[in-house]
Amino acid sequence: MLSHLKKLDWLLVVSAITLVSFGLVSLYGGGGELVNFKKQILWLAIGFFLMIVISLFDYRILKNYQSPTIILYGASTLLVLGVLIFGVSIRGAESWYRIGFITIEPVEFVKITLVVVLAKYFSMRHIEMYRLRHVVASGIYVLIPAILVLLGSEFGSLMIFASVWLGIMLLAGIKVRHLGLLALVGLVSFFLAWNFVFYDYQKERLVSFLNPETDPRGTGYNTAQSTIAIGSGGLWGKGIGEGTQTQLGFLPEAQTDFIYAAISEEMGLVGVLLFFACFVFFLRRVMRIPHNSANNFARLVTSGFALLVLSQMCINIGMTLGLLPVTGIPLPFVSYGGSSIISLFAMLGVLQSIKIN
Repeated sequence: MLSHLKKLDWLLVVSAITLVSFGLVSLYGGGGELVNFKKQILWLAIGFFLMIVISLFDYRILKNYQSPTIILYGASTLLVLGVLIFGVSIRGAESWYRIGFITIEPVEFVKITLVVVLAKYFSMRHIEMYRLRHVVASGIYVLIPAILVLLGSEFGSLMIFASVWLGIMLLAGIKVRHLGLLALVGLVSFFLAWNFVFYDYQKERLVSFLNPETDPRGTGYNTAQSTIAIGSGGLWGKGIGEGTQTQLGFLPEAQTDFIYAAISEEMGLVGVLLFFACFVFFLRRVMRIPHNSANNFARLVTSGFALLVLSQMCINIGMTLGLLPVTGIPLPFVSYGGSSIISLFAMLGVLQSIKIN
């Protein structure tokens, strides 16, 4: 066991824990009984333990055998289906299970499952990427959980699904004309969704994104308060627990969706730059992992995970800056939430297995 632990990429682990620490500092500054702060430490401990356990298995089980991937995909999809029947609605999205004081968001596990499924699919067929049928077939893998997620009013995760799918296809060598066709299909799908699928509050979020000043106390409130918090942080920030927007309750969801704004207000530009430096270092460590691997599956899994983390970061921060619609996407490793932390560390376990084997 000790020899196994020595083989792990501990710089990657430390960078991930450092990202979690940014969120923990912000949660600690929230004061009160620090319930969420203590829970987040628990989620981190569970995620770390799960990473070690998963790293003990040979990742080539996923590469060489169909059944583990099918089981993962089927189980995660069924969990999303089940949440439509047994789930509870939180912040307008019916995408959570509640078990006592614990809430579980299965879509976070679907995201990492899709990375594995798409990597396996394209690694087996990358020399045939000129065939349109592989684009369509891989799209079906994404479409099934996407429809279920959309029925639960979780529009933000669709953007992540699409980003990972498109990114892995580009890495696998999709044809340019197929990319243009996908763009056309995407536009038509958005038009149909706008008219027949989106709820009124989802449309209001998109409209307020384009012009938040039209309703600064309603649909544009979140974005307005977020940009105020970010701008008020200055160079050094107001200090942990001293942010007026954050601590006085003006900033909504300061521990989850808008935690980046809370960090910006209390840690300032210096804290934000350190935060970005840590993210860049983390992504560089992730992309170093498949260098010694001889198979395409390892490269696509690693790149897909990097795309997943990067797309979530860009969408979340873009949302807080008013550059993208408010979607409820967590800031990876940083936002409060056990499902996100545990799923990300589980995927780090797969990456560690790739490095070792």
